[in-house]
Amino acid sequence: MENNFEDLIASYIENKVGISEHFLSTDLAHNLRQNLIVLKQKSLLMQAGIGNSEKVSYDGAIRSDSIYWLDKKHNNAFENEFFAQIEAFIVYLNQSCYAGITGYEFHYSLYESGDFYLKHLDQFKNNPSRKYSMISYLNNNWKESDGGELLIHQLDNNQKIAPTQGKTVFFKSDELVHEVLVTQNTRMSITGWLKSD
Repeated sequence: MENNFEDLIASYIENKVGISEHFLSTDLAHNLRQNLIVLKQKSLLMQAGIGNSEKVSYDGAIRSDSIYWLDKKHNNAFENEFFAQIEAFIVYLNQSCYAGITGYEFHYSLYESGDFYLKHLDQFKNNPSRKYSMISYLNNNWKESDGGELLIHQLDNNQKIAPTQGKTVFFKSDELVHEVLVTQNTRMSITGWLKSD
């Protein structure tokens, strides 16, 4: 597990975008994907908004995915396994990089064919608590023709990242403008933020 943590941190230090190809095990990614499929079947997903609870809006011309917030109160074994891994990573990050992370929040994210999310930053102007963004992908057998890449914009080098199963991406929430390109297939992930209050 610590090798995956070090992969994220080392690649982040190198080019401001941390990537671990196998942060989630095959079994955990599969089980979380099944959770998300059931949530969709039960019509429990909601349209994703723009902004936070103090100032939220909904604009399908900017963002067209659906979400469902993870919560320990759900007492879901696989979500709790995910939380345990995130908590272990936070301990590792705080000890090795003095990051000062004190909390986190995560949601499932579902993009249907044709969905996208235009360029944005992840930190709110009226709340700077989000320090690092993390996205873990749940897509089995993803192909290049499926699209849906995460495109991160940097001055010297834009980076396009395929949303393949088990991969996790990690970057500063207030630094990197990014977008989700139009997907041609159902695209599933867990997206969230490491926070410092």
